[in-house]
Amino acid sequence: MSIETEQETSAELTVDALAAEAGMTVRTVRYYAGLGLIPPPVRRGRMAFYSDLHVARLKLVRALQDHGLSLTAIEDYLARIPADSNADELAVQRLALSTWSPQPAERTTRADLDRRAGRPIDEATLGVLVAIGVIEQDGDELELLPGFDAAVKVLALDIRPDGIAAAGAAIKRHTSALAEELTEVFARQVIGPYRSQEHHTAEEAAAFQEAIVQLRELTLEAVVTGFQRAANEVINRSLRG
Repeated sequence: MSIETEQETSAELTVDALAAEAGMTVRTVRYYAGLGLIPPPVRRGRMAFYSDLHVARLKLVRALQDHGLSLTAIEDYLARIPADSNADELAVQRLALSTWSPQPAERTTRADLDRRAGRPIDEATLGVLVAIGVIEQDGDELELLPGFDAAVKVLALDIRPDGIAAAGAAIKRHTSALAEELTEVFARQVIGPYRSQEHHTAEEAAAFQEAIVQLRELTLEAVVTGFQRAANEVINRSLRG
């Protein structure tokens, strides 16, 4: 069965139902449809109906937006996806791209930062928070990134700002290298073999998606455990002199 035929037979969602499934407003769905981010709906008389493929495309768009891609960049990305990709294959792509952090970025202003932080934040302290990557600043507009609350708690410990900045730089340097290496392993050893198979049943696709979610959780646990073990080894070496 072709993608077009499958879409025609499975299209049962109205635009309101599609918006609810994708977690967007109807206005946003129609705007994205106008940009060509989702294929045209199936027409039955004067009514338009959408399928799981449309839901999967919209959720993939959301995942790409979470990475800061513009709509133009998202259009380019979607244009590279094979035309015969079904909803399950798009869901796998979305899971591979979805952010690892459950904490979304939060927008605020410089004037409201003190209230949000629960303490005064002077310009020097703001510079440290920007340097360690928990705040992005664009004039008076600020975006609080995952790790902001933890960084504010560290500030309350009265540690020198240059010490916080040095620790933040070390964490960023090593975790960035680790993320790049693990992403390469993930793509080569997990995503690659799955995509090399041309067809998957719905059950296989669902099982693979669940495996990705569990693998991410286990990876984070392994990273924390690995750091704890390495820190203990450093302490033991220092004690042995």
